Amino acid sequence: MDIGEFIKNFATQFSVFVDNTHFRDLDEWSSLNAMAILNMISKKYAVVLKPEEMKETNSIQELFNLVNSKKGK
Repeated sequence: MDIGEFIKNFATQFSVFVDNTHFRDLDEWSSLNAMAILNMISKKYAVVLKPEEMKETNSIQELFNLVNSKKGK
């Protein structure tokens, strides 16, 4: 797993992103987007995050680091 692939998969829900994008500040951000991102993470990376865990992240990099830390556990 690498950050470029993760951003690509994340971006399918929005517009243009980089690793330090604060996704919660985007106009498009909603609870439905959060659920779609959690679903993408589960399907593409075999990592199940609790919504509370995702709420602790603000940038794509922080979310990537969280997913990466749980990968293989």
